[in-house]
Amino acid sequence: MGFALGSTGHCGSYMGCELMILGIETSVEHVGVALGDNRGIRAHSMLASDRRHAESLTPMIEFVMQQAEVEMSDLSAVAVDVGPGLFTGMRVGIAAAQSIAWALELPMIPVCSLDVVAMNADWSESVVAASLDARRGEVYWALYRMRTIGAEPQRITEPVVTSPEDLAIHLADRGEEIVCVGSGFDRHTEVFQALQWAKFLGASGSYPLATHLVTLAGQRLAADVTVAPGAVEPMYLRAPDAEINWQIRGAAS
Repeated sequence: MGFALGSTGHCGSYMGCELMILGIETSVEHVGVALGDNRGIRAHSMLASDRRHAESLTPMIEFVMQQAEVEMSDLSAVAVDVGPGLFTGMRVGIAAAQSIAWALELPMIPVCSLDVVAMNADWSESVVAASLDARRGEVYWALYRMRTIGAEPQRITEPVVTSPEDLAIHLADRGEEIVCVGSGFDRHTEVFQALQWAKFLGASGSYPLATHLVTLAGQRLAADVTVAPGAVEPMYLRAPDAEINWQIRGAAS
């Protein structure tokens, strides 16, 4: 669903005026916040939060706003990573983003964490595999083609959660050079090391970055691909860990 930017008094063209996007990234262990407009990223911050997303996020937003010398009233849209990723982190980020958007009557731009991770590969003629560690011996992943530098990656497959072995088999069956980015590959290096055509970016591409989140959001805002705050939901590819633990406990009793 598109959100009519004109209804909030903002310019409808991202490149045509100075629209300011606040990006919130909490789908992994790192918390990230970034601010950007048509001139690029104005300020950003990242912190390894050790799952203290709720405690870290508000001070980081305030810090980034101060660094950019921007007021909340200057914002034109709020972007947020909706996962897949850490369930608690996703909920914290989405709730904070929704609160800001509701208070300021702003449109929102939900972005998949794997889309953001794929941006770490920059431009490549090869297929890009983006994967995040899903814990419990699983990985989230999707495949992409990179259009041009800084452009939104084009999905070849939809995001899924599987074992790392299943992902390795899928990549091997493609029989082509693949650029692999994300913590899913870092966490299970022994599973993927036999892939002959794979190129691994390693630690430099492990996590989704708030700066890339804002870059993607800017392109979607330019195309008016936004939603109302109430329409934003986490991308759950499996049941939350607490629910799984409860089911396991019930089966064992």
